[in-house]
Amino acid sequence: MEILWFLIALCMLAAVVGPFVLRRRGGIRQVAPGSPDAADPDAYGFLRQEELDVRMPGPDEDLIDVLDVVQATQDWRAASQLLAGTPKESEVRWQRVQAFAGAASLELMRQPGTGGAWLRTWRAQAPKDAGGAAVHAEFLVQQAWRSSGAGEDDFRIILEEARTVCGEAALLAPGDPVPYIVELAVARGLGYPHERFDQLWAKIIDRAPAHMGAHIAALHFWCEKWHGSREEAERFATTAAARAPRGSLLAALPLFAVYEHLPEVNLVQGFYRGAVVTKAVEGALFAVHAARADDPMLAHVRHLLVLFLVRMERWSEAMHQLVHIDGHVGALPWSQGPDPAAEYTVYRALAVGGYEANGGSPATLPR
Repeated sequence: MEILWFLIALCMLAAVVGPFVLRRRGGIRQVAPGSPDAADPDAYGFLRQEELDVRMPGPDEDLIDVLDVVQATQDWRAASQLLAGTPKESEVRWQRVQAFAGAASLELMRQPGTGGAWLRTWRAQAPKDAGGAAVHAEFLVQQAWRSSGAGEDDFRIILEEARTVCGEAALLAPGDPVPYIVELAVARGLGYPHERFDQLWAKIIDRAPAHMGAHIAALHFWCEKWHGSREEAERFATTAAARAPRGSLLAALPLFAVYEHLPEVNLVQGFYRGAVVTKAVEGALFAVHAARADDPMLAHVRHLLVLFLVRMERWSEAMHQLVHIDGHVGALPWSQGPDPAAEYTVYRALAVGGYEANGGSPATLPR
């Protein structure tokens, strides 16, 4: 009986790993690093793993410059000025609040007790600064999820404090959806009743009805692993996509719903070529093609498309997404793991290998 169970487990492992190790008819054949036959991401102008920026999904030069100044000088005023000049309803404001909070959180993790002192000074010296309050609230949310397990006392205490700061930030900036978007993560962690969550969501929709970042954050609440179900998450995503204005990336939201409900171990051959995945991927590709080139959420969708397109063995399309996003990896799905840069480079290498194994080369890749 033990031998039988061992053989079953071996078959299951082969079913999961096998497709990525050996492909028939022009697929991927793994070779040793440095081999003349090895696919070389450098040939495409891609950055090395250690050079990838894990802080954000795509470029934001103003944010990078300000982050560098703030972290070098520990002076918060440049951050305050940047947020004050960023439109309240824009996706960029939400991303910048996340980035400042994440920088402070990582500083504190690396230097316990002293890291992120600029944020504490910001709040102490400018308690009425709406940007500082929003960053503080997001910082507390990130601290809760990083330092404690969901349901633990410390986790709930930090999130309750975050909820209080969200309220302060909302009072300081009427019309700004960001404090309420931050509270979506609080609602997920504290398990808001559905009626209370709907009331919170209504405040966001009144202020920024097509906010992609807000929809992604709300989608998490409705997922099966939190406070909803697969059906509720799909309904939320498809409804938002159907109501999306032309050119909106909300048409890609069903792909995020599919991602949130992927099986931990897939034993179904052809799963990634099935109707559900294919429809969601095609919707996301349509959204990418229709979106503005400077849409700040475009990189988020492209990153998720890379994962699906590689698993679907649509190598050329995966490479087309990679040439647009390479250099930044602070987005789903890579940010879910402990080493986003490593996760990303594995899929990038698979895409390059599959592309070249099917006749592609740097010369044939459109930019």
